[in-house]
Amino acid sequence: MKIWLIAEMTFHEARQRRLVWIGALLGLLFLGVFALGYYLMYQDMARFAGPLSTQAIGAANGFALMGLYAINFLGVMLAVIISVDTLSGEISSGTIHTIVTKPLRRWEIVVGKWLGLLAMLSLFILFLCAGLSLITWLIARHIPPNIVQGTALMILCGTVVMTLSLLGSTYLAALANGVVVLMLYGLAFAAGWMEEFGAIFQNASAVQVGIVVSLLVPAEAMWKRAAYLMQPSFVREFGMSPFGAGSAPSPAMVIYTFLYVLVILAAAVRLFQRRDL
Repeated sequence: MKIWLIAEMTFHEARQRRLVWIGALLGLLFLGVFALGYYLMYQDMARFAGPLSTQAIGAANGFALMGLYAINFLGVMLAVIISVDTLSGEISSGTIHTIVTKPLRRWEIVVGKWLGLLAMLSLFILFLCAGLSLITWLIARHIPPNIVQGTALMILCGTVVMTLSLLGSTYLAALANGVVVLMLYGLAFAAGWMEEFGAIFQNASAVQVGIVVSLLVPAEAMWKRAAYLMQPSFVREFGMSPFGAGSAPSPAMVIYTFLYVLVILAAAVRLFQRRDL
């Protein structure tokens, strides 16, 4: 009950931030722009090749993947925004003392905050993915395959970034924490493409570097698997695409990412317990 109370309080605190509402409005704006672009693209393709042709279906799914790629990026940005000063901001302002003086253990505070932030992030990504799926269905009568699994993996991608940001918040100031987390995500992003190109050109060294970095920060690997699952089988045969993936990380990588999140969360608990307040 204590953990869920902290989670509820954290959710409401995050909801009151202006940046969160700005992000929600930008998400709605994105859906509006996507709907217009998707309609114009599909109408042209349907007139050219027929609404049920392989070309039209491939284009419709490719444009949908482009939108899902943008949603994944917005989810990562929101994950950083809502968690970057979760603990460090309260420590620097002294408001953390109103919480730690209550009959609460420090691990309950960290886990409760993590659950509240996870709820906020999950609702954001679910809303945008559901909105995009509705748009593609109304316009093209098409929904990307495995959209449920893909959405879950996108949430897991954002969760990795959010948990890393929460870990940094136990020790670093908000600005430094945000820079470090975004740089780590950028490193994972670059490594993911290195692995893709390495597989295409059969460069074993590039593939190995990409895999090692993905193990250090598995966020981008979750998007790669999501993109692979949300592509039709005939699109996968063409290999890498700008917003898709020519190969997918294995299910073992998904299990590893779950364990990775738990380890990072445990490290955040440990650091917060040792932090002098």
